Amino acid sequence: MGLLEILKTRGLFENCTDEEALEQSLSTPIKVYCGFDPTADSLHLGNLLGIVVLSWFQRFGHQPVVLLGGATGRVGDPSGKSQERPLLAEDVLQGNSDSIRLLIQNIIGSGSDSTPVLVVNNYDWFKNMSFLDFLRDVGKYARVGSMLSKDSVRSRLDSESGLSFTEFSYQLLQGYDFMHLFSHEGVSVQVGGSDQWGNITAGTELIRRVAKKEGAQGLTFPLLLKSDGSKFGKSASGAVWLSREKLSPYKFYQYLLGTTDSDVIRLLKMLTFLPLEVIHQIEQDMSTPNYIPNTAQRVLAEEVTSFVHGERGLEEAVKATESLRPGNDTVLDAEVLKMASESIPQVNIDRKAVIGSMIVDVMPMSGLLPTKGATRRMIANGGVRVNNVKVESDSQTVEESDVIGGDMILLAAGKKNKLLVYLV
Repeated sequence: MGLLEILKTRGLFENCTDEEALEQSLSTPIKVYCGFDPTADSLHLGNLLGIVVLSWFQRFGHQPVVLLGGATGRVGDPSGKSQERPLLAEDVLQGNSDSIRLLIQNIIGSGSDSTPVLVVNNYDWFKNMSFLDFLRDVGKYARVGSMLSKDSVRSRLDSESGLSFTEFSYQLLQGYDFMHLFSHEGVSVQVGGSDQWGNITAGTELIRRVAKKEGAQGLTFPLLLKSDGSKFGKSASGAVWLSREKLSPYKFYQYLLGTTDSDVIRLLKMLTFLPLEVIHQIEQDMSTPNYIPNTAQRVLAEEVTSFVHGERGLEEAVKATESLRPGNDTVLDAEVLKMASESIPQVNIDRKAVIGSMIVDVMPMSGLLPTKGATRRMIANGGVRVNNVKVESDSQTVEESDVIGGDMILLAAGKKNKLLVYLV
């Protein structure tokens, strides 16, 4: 199966400037790029599709090129936005660009064999270009009628907030990016989400008019949405970040585990590199009586976490998940508790009040159970645990040896109610 056919069957193909021409160009190694504006110091799960598509090109022997929008990030892309982005300071943009560069290199950096990723920053070619130069060399060839016809522009012109000239010019900046990479790096294909179609075609048009060359192609893929139309990659606390500094591999894994049955097969096709026949088998298994609930979600979480965070990140996530599974008696360590701390309620208690005290006193003190009597009844039913170890007697005390990492104790009342106690 060819590359384009794979992208289509996996739901990663929405539009293309010239499919026949693109198919022909893929017979030899090419360079293909996807752009990311450094509006934050990490990419999020919604950006992952661009990296996945680049990786598919990479797996077929083509070189992925990542464009960091150090310049365009100073302007803000109006595509898919109801109002103008706040402008970021230059040092913030530079720091964000550096973080994203490292993140992408960690995910697809080494590549397959001889196709490592190339990361460039459009600030490098825009920083010395004057406004008059841009008008003469780029603006002269742009047609306002064509620019106004772009969906991203029309939707904002009709909105209450309107569209600033700064945002209106964004498609010319991105178009120039494509022309620069086409002329200086030999990049012939740009890929992006469906909301980037107008910006991508602005680039192919500019290349034809200014460089007077053919061969530049654009391809878009659908946005990452849930079956109900909402964005996949948004949690109650905000974006699901790809950087472990902003979101632990454990939390990333947990988010994917929460995927609904109605979404999981589609996301297995879009976000993983599992063979389609394997995914089809999982889909068939889901409708059988012997199917273990959440099996498909576990495969999705394992595959995507491994791709983003590597095998080490996956091991951390699985270890923490298993250790904190309701009723599990796995021995805990400080690393697991720190990873899971974001998802477990926490409380600070004076160390002197806890060490040496009986469990029946500590549980009400922590707030996990209301009274000593409730604690005794829960102990009798085998439902109280300290660091995953079942409490066998209501006379048991908390000792210094129960403290993990110098200041943590995990209490559990029943299978699902856990509390992380920090000793202060």
